[in-house]
Formats: sequence, structure tokens, C-alpha cells
Amino acid sequence: MENMLSGVARVVVSGVGAITSQGGSAEAFWDGVRAGDVAIRPVRGLPMDGYQTRIGGEVTATARPAHRYTTDDGVREPSVDFALVAAEEAVRATGLTPGSDIPAERWGVAYGTCNGGWRSAEHALRAKAAGEEPDWQRYTLVPPQAAAEALSAAFGLKGPVFSVNTACASGAHAVAHALEVIRAGRADAMLVGGSDAFTETAFAGFSSLESLSGRPAAPYSKDRSGLSLGEGSGMLVLLSAQAAGRLGAPVLAEVRGYGLSADGYHPTAPHPEGAGAARAIGGALASAGLAPADVRYINGHGTGTPKNDSAESNAVRLALGEDAEKTALSSTKSMVGHLLGAAGAVEGIATVFALRDQLAPPTAGFSETDPQCGLDPIPGIGRPMALDAALSNNFAFGGANASVAYARPGAPFDEPLAGAPDDVVVTGFGALTAAGDSPEALWQAYADGTRPGAEEDGLRVARAVFDPDAAGTRKERRRMDRLSQLAIAACRAALAHAGVLGAGERAETGVVLGTGIGPVESNEAFFLPVLTGGPALGNPGIFPNTVFNAAAGQVAMALGVKGPTSTLTSAHAAGAAALGVAYDLLRSGRADRVVVPAVDAFSPAALDGYRSIPLFGPVSGRRYTLAEAGIALVLERSQAARERSATVHAVVRSHATASDALGVGRWHRSGAGVERAMRAALADAGLTPPELAEVWANAAGLAAADRPEQAALDRVFDGATTVVRTPKRTLGEPVGAGAQLAAVLAIGSWQRGLSRGPALINSSSLGGTHTSIVLAPAPTSERESAR
Repeated sequence: MENMLSGVARVVVSGVGAITSQGGSAEAFWDGVRAGDVAIRPVRGLPMDGYQTRIGGEVTATARPAHRYTTDDGVREPSVDFALVAAEEAVRATGLTPGSDIPAERWGVAYGTCNGGWRSAEHALRAKAAGEEPDWQRYTLVPPQAAAEALSAAFGLKGPVFSVNTACASGAHAVAHALEVIRAGRADAMLVGGSDAFTETAFAGFSSLESLSGRPAAPYSKDRSGLSLGEGSGMLVLLSAQAAGRLGAPVLAEVRGYGLSADGYHPTAPHPEGAGAARAIGGALASAGLAPADVRYINGHGTGTPKNDSAESNAVRLALGEDAEKTALSSTKSMVGHLLGAAGAVEGIATVFALRDQLAPPTAGFSETDPQCGLDPIPGIGRPMALDAALSNNFAFGGANASVAYARPGAPFDEPLAGAPDDVVVTGFGALTAAGDSPEALWQAYADGTRPGAEEDGLRVARAVFDPDAAGTRKERRRMDRLSQLAIAACRAALAHAGVLGAGERAETGVVLGTGIGPVESNEAFFLPVLTGGPALGNPGIFPNTVFNAAAGQVAMALGVKGPTSTLTSAHAAGAAALGVAYDLLRSGRADRVVVPAVDAFSPAALDGYRSIPLFGPVSGRRYTLAEAGIALVLERSQAARERSATVHAVVRSHATASDALGVGRWHRSGAGVERAMRAALADAGLTPPELAEVWANAAGLAAADRPEQAALDRVFDGATTVVRTPKRTLGEPVGAGAQLAAVLAIGSWQRGLSRGPALINSSSLGGTHTSIVLAPAPTSERESAR
């Protein structure tokens, strides 16, 4: 990539909050880890018989948030409780009042998690096994987006709200994506972080992989024997430096930049030489405008497993060169355990405090240097150090790597740099739906008004049609679930259509996946035997697929795409959120192209969840179809597309996200959030409503969601003759793939001469998160030159 570099808006950390096994605040966490205190002890809150260990970093502080998120206090999800407690501390620490100091529409949420509300799912599955009917609210708390929307409602935050799930790198990804939101001018403040609670599935899963240590983890030490699980949450408030200065808000540190990459190597093991992780570290340094010599401390991923610790050490050496030997690499997981999706946020807080106090935290339990690691782990207690900049590393299942660069306020560095913005275009697409395995089949079904699917115990369900061989050979598919197979097949078709399939390993091509319900099939297949027969029945071949980003990792491995990767889990708006994140990555010069699949598949437990929620009752069910789908778009920087004479099918003009901020499973009846998303997307695209040729609406046959959107459309397009299309009312709701479905149909409309102007695509979660995307036909001259 040869983009010209330019300065970017500076973003600062203004407040932090945490709840961990060290205590119920960020300062309690920091006091413990700086002193080298180990808070990994026998677990009391779960039955621990049959696991590889009985210890973990368990939260013992009271986790009772001030804000409610269910109508029944007896139905609670611990990961949401943790997130709210940490967020309440973080917001309080800024001294700001959301909606007053900063308008509610200019403050959003970026939430990371590994397990989401899976503890609630375990309760529901246990109740089902006992012949009881679970409280339907349990099901609404399972998707990761539920916590994001609970956070939005608690503080009245009406800006961009989304959830990200890249397993153990989720918290770091949330920071990275929030940074882009603020730099793009879509928000002045973002509440950012992650949360995870202990689950039976996690303990049984890591036991099945033989990854847990019987004593507190000792990362980087020669005698290390595995990881210790932890639970809790870390939340940070990020502000634009301009807003912080204007409001006199505290400034703890600056977020300078980040790097993301995919290993494309193995479902659980890192690349042994650390190649992918080194690209992430190098990306963080480059985007932050830092040299290796500027970094003297790294808060490491440091899990305590033999392969992870040595791979990370190799990655640091690859990225920093000879300066690695002068850089300390320690792991706070040795004192609180591995907090999974919350790790990147909690460890980011440790990095911020290290810069604040000029003291690097230690690695507890370190006893002897391992030649396979060999860097300075800071054994014992924290070490005073002169620190201007520091990195925080997080690496995850599926080979998702993240590194975030922080700096102390006033550090002597120039402005961070980013590539000059370029147009983002669509150069390929593939669609696997109930209509068939091609975009043509999808278009024909839409044109014919075909309504696919059949009733399955009160729900109308449409299953995707595709050839499993498109995902790989029988042997390659052996450990893939249906979600991963759909993702690979859709991405293979899209990359082939774009003319970049089989071009070798591509570090300049990324994969950003959206999924609304995620790997419920694999979670169900793993947990049910554990439920009935105990942890010994946990299948190590299934467990790696229980993380939401497993499908993206499988795409990277199968198709050789090793650029930035992420997985967005914003429920029924997940595909739209993934398109937005991919757009931001390309605009900031992080990749040349990104394949963006949106994928969802159904299991019995997933369908039971839908059936239990009153919204999908008999009356709605007759008009509503749940549809499986795997639909992928290839987004590309315009310059990269021109350089390879690619055919351009569309231009992504803009995207915008707004929240109703009413809580889990609730919309604003007037359609206020949808209206704000549409108006913001149009404004960013430089368009007025009459200039649009058509709107591809979110409407899918649920009156509670369709009526507010229609009211918003009536206000935005008052008097305009814009055509409103509602394909999901016939083709079905493809859960998180609605935006991709509409994009493929919009392109089909242009190709067939049925429409010639820009299109607005609406996509909404069922919890009041709304994303609008403006897509336009490629300029005629560009289409002709590409041919």
C-alpha cells in the first residue's frame, strides 16, 4: 500500500473501571497486580468436580450494578453485571454526564466478549433438561449485543453501539474499533471494554484441551504448565482529545494506534514463529508513529501455555528486532487469570496505569527463564521505569491477533499517522441462501416473490442451500461446523468473483465477519454431553468452534487471507456492523481489501430461544421467516482495485449507526434511532433524501420493528418518490446477514437496469441498534475502464 500519510485525530483515555478477582475497582486491580499479589484461588461459584483444575481468578466482590437491565431481578447474567459495574466506575471517573457534557448522540459503546451471555444459556439448557421451561429473558441475554445495549441504555448513549467477539482479543478489538469511530468523527466519546464470566463450558473446554494449570499460571517461566481462567470486566472511556480539552476531562493516557492480523494457521495454536502476531505488533507501532526503541514495556498476552508464550516472545523479537532485548514483557494474567474477552480491556487498563505511575507490573510465579521465551518478564513485584509508550498484546483462538499502543500524556511523539482516505468499492460477492448457492438464484427468488422455508414447531425456517465441498474436502470439513462451512463457501465465491482467489497468502487482505447468533450449534454440541455426563465428555474437537470468531479463523486458514480480522456480533445488525468496521479499516489504510461475510445457521437450541421470546409468537410467526445464509462482499480500496483492473460493482459511500438506548430487546416506537442512522448516513454521503433511488428496508414481518422503521421513513422521505423495497418479508430474515442480502440485491437491481441511483440499506438489531449504509453504482467510466 502506498497511501500518503496524514495526521489523525488524537484519542485519549479519560476514565477506567474494573472488577476482577483483585477487587471491585480499577485501583484495587492495579494495587494487587503492581504488588505481585496472586488472586487465583479455589473457585466457589461453580461446581468444580471433573475439571483439570479447581482454581481460577474468581470475582468475589459484590457485582450489583446500579442500573437494571431485566424486568425480573431473579434473572441476571453475571457478564452483564460485571460490565455495568466497571462501566459505572469508568464513567464516574471522567466527571462527565452523558447527554449533558457530551450529547447522547455523540457517545457510543464498543463491547468485547468471548462467551457473551453463555452462562444464561447454560441455565436455560439445564432447565430444559430437567423438563422445565426457562424464563424467556434468559435467551435475550445470550447474544453479546445484549450487554452492549444494556450499557447503552444504562447511560443513555445513543451513538454507535456494537459488540465484537474475537475470543481472547475481543477487548483489544473493541478499543481499536472505537478508536476508528472517534477518528472518523462519528462520536466524541466511546464507552469501551469487555466482560466475561465463568462458564461450565469454558472450564470443560480448556480442560478438554489440557490447557489448564493446577497452580496459578506462571507465564514465560520454564516450568509453566498451562493457563488459569479468570472472570470480570474492564471498561475505558475514550474521548477525542479535543473534547477532553474543551470539557476539562481527566486524561490518563493516549491511545496511539493498533495492529490487527490473522494467523491463518490453526484453530487454537498460534503460529510458532509468531509471524501473525508480529504483523499486529508492527501495525500498532506504524499506526502510532512509534519506533521499536520507543517501547520499553509490553503488557503481554502471556497465558502460561508453552506454545502461546514462546510464540509471543518470537513475535516481539520479529517486530522489535534488536530492541526486543531491551523491552520488558510481563503478564498480569499471572495474578487475575485469563479474562478471555475482557483481557484486552483489563490489560489495557494495566498498561494505562503503568504509564501513569511509571511502573511496569510484574509476572507473578516466574521461577526460571525458558530459552524459548527469554525476554525480561519482570519477576517479583512491579518495577519503576521511565515509560513514554507501551503496548498491550492479545492473541486469540482462530489466530486473531491484536496489539494496542498507548502513550503517557505529553509524551514527546508526533501525531499518529494514517493513510489518506480512499474510496471503498465492492469488487466481488457471493450468496448462499435458501434460494440457492448464487446471487443469481437469490435475485430470481426475490423477483418471483418466492417465500422459502417451512414451519418447524411454530417457527417458519428456511435453510441455506449449498455444496459442502465448496468449504473444503471431507477431511478439511471434519472439524468445521455449519457456520464455518457457510462462511468459507461464501467467501470463496466472493473472492473468486473479485478475481483474487488463489493468489497466494495475502497479508493485505483481511476478513471481517458478522454473525447474529454465532456458533450456537457448536456450543450446544459441546455442552449437552457435559451437562448429562460431566466434564470428561467435553469434546476437544468441538470446543474451538464455540468461539464466535472461529468461522473467520477458518476462512483465514482455508483461503489464505492474513490481514486484519475481526468478528462483529451485533445481533440482527451484525453484517452491517461488519461492513462498517471493514469500511473503516480500508479508509484508514489498514488493508487493500477485506472480505466481509455475514453468516448464521440454526441449531435446536437457537430455534428454542426464538420460540420462547414473545415477539416471535404465533401471530408474528405467520408473517416472519428465519432464514439461514452465508453472504459475502469483497470491499476494496479504489486505488487497489484500479491497480489490478478489477471490475467495480458498487461504491460504499457511507455508514452510520445509532442506538435507541432503551435496553435489551427494546426499540423506540417512533423510530427515532432508525431516523438518526438514516440521516447521518445520508449527510456523510453528501446526499439528500430525494437523491436516493431506493431504500432497502430492514422490515421482515415483525410489526414491533417494522412500524417504527416505517414511521422514520415517512419523516425522512416526506414527499419523495423514493422506492422502498422489503426483500426480507418474502425471502426471510437472514439474522445477521440482512445488510449483505440487501447489498447483493441492490447491485442486481443496477445490473438489470431497474434502478440507477444510490441506495440506502437499513439494518437493525432487535434491541434498538440501527445501521444505515449508502451504496451507489460504480461510475460508468470506472466500470468501462475496469473491463
